[in-house]
Amino acid sequence: MPSVTDWLRGRKRQLERREPGLWVKCPDCGETLYRKDLELNLLVCARCGHHFRMPAVDRIASLIDGEFHEIAADLEPRDPLHWTDVKTYPQKLAADREKSGVIEAVVAGFGSMGGIDVGLAVMDFFFRGGTMGAVVGEKIALLFEESACRGVPAIVCTASGGARMEEGLIALMQMAKTSAALTRLQAARLPYICVLTDPTTGGVSASFAFDADIIIAEPKAVIGFAGRRVIEQTIRQRLPDDFQTAEFLIEHGHADLIVDRHQLKAQLIQLLEIILPGARRREVLA
Repeated sequence: MPSVTDWLRGRKRQLERREPGLWVKCPDCGETLYRKDLELNLLVCARCGHHFRMPAVDRIASLIDGEFHEIAADLEPRDPLHWTDVKTYPQKLAADREKSGVIEAVVAGFGSMGGIDVGLAVMDFFFRGGTMGAVVGEKIALLFEESACRGVPAIVCTASGGARMEEGLIALMQMAKTSAALTRLQAARLPYICVLTDPTTGGVSASFAFDADIIIAEPKAVIGFAGRRVIEQTIRQRLPDDFQTAEFLIEHGHADLIVDRHQLKAQLIQLLEIILPGARRREVLA
């Protein structure tokens, strides 16, 4: 089983040829940030705490102890509708693989967190806006089912623009599929924790994202179903400025915790220790 370091090295080899620039401007405070420092700070602005969107491989490295075994790593989507607009669907997928370094909008697998074995799936907004198609639904469903078989808790970090339009009804079916697979984990009396990151919207928010036993959100993450403008035009009212934010969800009882990215791993470990007091712990190497 490869270490997280080796696994990331293989995944990021594709990214080395596209230098994103040395400096990044924070969209909240306007501070100009040195990219290397920003990455070392888990993509959080050191001045104002703004949480930049995080690639899946980086988030996995920030959460998993030392080994990560990816499941369904080579599963790739088909083109069921033969979709074509400016580009064909296969062309879009190829461009996103080149840009993101992953082959689909979710990476799922198994590892340990604070020595506790867990199933972990992380969605990547840099691939097709984190949209959920057949492969994303399959990987999430496999994670729930395999976690139930292994007797370990499941954790999913979401980041999605909703169902993938290029797969039509097949994409929408993944909402029911993932929720059905989750019932098997629940029947095994194993916990499921969801971490909502920016943004989590559409079919993902309306299915497995809010089916969790514990729902955590990152600060100021945009979380909702339909877009703000769509809702305002439908109800003909102006919505509050903080509508569809993590803070709004906490205030209205739709999430349990808001956790800064630096404390996320420690918070997840603490929750797992409370929920699974007798869980067998692996030795974590420093």
